[in-house]
Amino acid sequence: MDSLFTISLLYEVVGKKEFQQGLIDLVFKKVKNKEEIGENKYIQIPNSVTSIGLDAFYNCNSLTSITIPNSVTSIGYCAFNSCNNLTSITIPNSVTSIGCYSFRNCISLTSITIPESVTSIKNGAFYNCKSLTSIILPDSVTSIGYGVFGNCENLTSITIPNSATSIGYCAFADCNSLTSITIPNSVTSIGYCAFYNCNSLTSIIIPEIFKSRINEIFKDVDLSSIKITYI
Repeated sequence: MDSLFTISLLYEVVGKKEFQQGLIDLVFKKVKNKEEIGENKYIQIPNSVTSIGLDAFYNCNSLTSITIPNSVTSIGYCAFNSCNNLTSITIPNSVTSIGCYSFRNCISLTSITIPESVTSIKNGAFYNCKSLTSIILPDSVTSIGYGVFGNCENLTSITIPNSATSIGYCAFADCNSLTSITIPNSVTSIGYCAFYNCNSLTSIIIPEIFKSRINEIFKDVDLSSIKITYI
């Protein structure tokens, strides 16, 4: 039977490496069975938690689903990195920042909803999430860090909001299934190789200010066969 692990209500922070590789070392109590988390497929985080720290659930390979409560405002560095069987996650509208590499290598993650509260998605947050097929970024997002969706090889569509001002280095590198991209006029900075090797692209809409840099932004992409519209 699928099992549920409930984190103690005494928690305020799920801290650094607390569940790393399935090991449990709680702040307020000890769990006798150190492999307990490894046998649980679902995690229930209580409303007392406000922050999920560095490497908190790193490499919890049995984890398939997790619900983050509305009390949480930040998801830390590598918080769910390499949770290879995690298929879905709900991020509440209390979260304002998605940390660096927080969901990196979550290769089974098929969908994720990013709420309107999020303003920044930091470096490599969804790098190598090979099962992701589409992402809608909310109008609250202003910055997309480097390598955020790099190597998301099944990503076919991405919506970049009018609130976005910057797209980082290699942000969408090796997204080989991406067929079209629209970059709004609000974007004033695009990093080198942002769309490196996106060889399924057929349509690009991009602000005029990037015309002189089009080849470096779309490095190793055959632009001759792509409809490019400058706005």
